[in-house]
Amino acid sequence: MSNPTTTLRGMTWNHTRGYTSIAAASQRFEELNPGTSLQWDKRSLQAFADEPIDQLAQRYDLLIIDHPWTGFAAAQKVILPFEDLLPAEFLADQAANAVGESHNSYRYHNQQWALAIDAATPVASARTDLLEQAGVKTPDTWAELMDLAGSGKVAVPSIPQDTLMNFYMLCSTLGEDPCQNEDKVVSRDIGVEALAMLKQLSDLLDRRCFDWNPIKVYEAMSRSDDFAYCPFAYGYANYAQDDYAEHRLDFSDTVQLTPNNRLRTTLGGTGLAISAHCKNPELAAQFAMFVANPAFQKSFYVQYGGQPGHRSAWTDTGVNQRTHNYFANTLPTLDRAFLRPRYHGHMAFQDHSGAPIREYLMHGGNATALLDRLDQLYVQSRKV
Repeated sequence: MSNPTTTLRGMTWNHTRGYTSIAAASQRFEELNPGTSLQWDKRSLQAFADEPIDQLAQRYDLLIIDHPWTGFAAAQKVILPFEDLLPAEFLADQAANAVGESHNSYRYHNQQWALAIDAATPVASARTDLLEQAGVKTPDTWAELMDLAGSGKVAVPSIPQDTLMNFYMLCSTLGEDPCQNEDKVVSRDIGVEALAMLKQLSDLLDRRCFDWNPIKVYEAMSRSDDFAYCPFAYGYANYAQDDYAEHRLDFSDTVQLTPNNRLRTTLGGTGLAISAHCKNPELAAQFAMFVANPAFQKSFYVQYGGQPGHRSAWTDTGVNQRTHNYFANTLPTLDRAFLRPRYHGHMAFQDHSGAPIREYLMHGGNATALLDRLDQLYVQSRKV
């Protein structure tokens, strides 16, 4: 009589980076641990950012989450802190070898609510072949970016979510991190300047960009010759690998806004969390440690499309050879990335504040009135 199988169910997102990597890791884990079965479902990138994790936690044992959910998850106790499940030495290694604030982004109320198995922030990307054909060098300053954008060859993901992240980026780069006060998102001077800069750039973009997330921008760049450069979009190392797409993309740090002041983009990435409803949390934790292990992160995980969260993978020679130095080139961008708020109600603000910014970028309007509206949404979100 065969031994019963212990099954864990997980939810991730539907891109090679989010699905293939975790599915392959699960297959290998099953081979090494007979009697276990890990089954993964996937959802769209937008649903990944939007769907409340308390609902998902009722149906799944393992969750790939976005770090702004951390405060909500900790307050509602819908996921389990890893201090109760993993050795302190392992968590200490994860913290010591984080990429920027990736590990800390899942730390809230002095507990670790997810492991940063994936690290990302908006970075620059280029079709170097098209730039060379045009006799144009890769932009290194905001002025050079604007000149290239005037040629119609620049794409920027500009759906509401990415528009908000780009607004955060410019505020932070101009010298003021957003959402640091309880009653306003950002000072009027900085907010107006950031909006004006985004508007000037947006006026030069193909209108399709306003319906594109980073994946759609990368697909457009790699499958057509319409665009030669993207100044900031959440990085996907997949597109830096040979034969992943029709045309490979080269990734780099962002442009300088002023001398020695490169754009400080808004941290992304994903974390692996365990549902509070999980019937086998010890097994789930064993799998989490398996995926987050540095040796696995810089080998098997990358081979199957993952974008690791452990620093040793980002500096590994083999990983960088595979991705034409994607990780080495963009590590400085990750290390200085802005960690957005994670308080309990912030997702309500994030869900509703991108659309009015996008509307302003598409059709114009009163920047001060827009900032007033953002402040209203922000103050309301802090009351949760």
